[in-house]
Amino acid sequence: MTKIVHESKYVAEVVVDLIDTDERWSPYLSPEDAYKLDDVRKALHEGDTDSAARYGRVFRHSLLLPEDSKLLAESQTILHQGSCVTTRVSCGGG
Repeated sequence: MTKIVHESKYVAEVVVDLIDTDERWSPYLSPEDAYKLDDVRKALHEGDTDSAARYGRVFRHSLLLPEDSKLLAESQTILHQGSCVTTRVSCGGG
């Protein structure tokens, strides 16, 4: 399963495994996967996209403003004012 970690202007896709048992807390993450998500969140918070990319794909997330309309027209991207755009900044092993 892929978990999304959003921190500041960055977003990361991180692959984790859910443990599904008959226990009351099921499904849950392994401690290793929980620490992995924590490491990714900390790296993104510090702007360290290279470290975060060791665990998965990293993107930069930004809000589009009215002055971006020319840029959007030139790139032929169909987006609406006030929407968000996400740009890939690093590629990890995930």
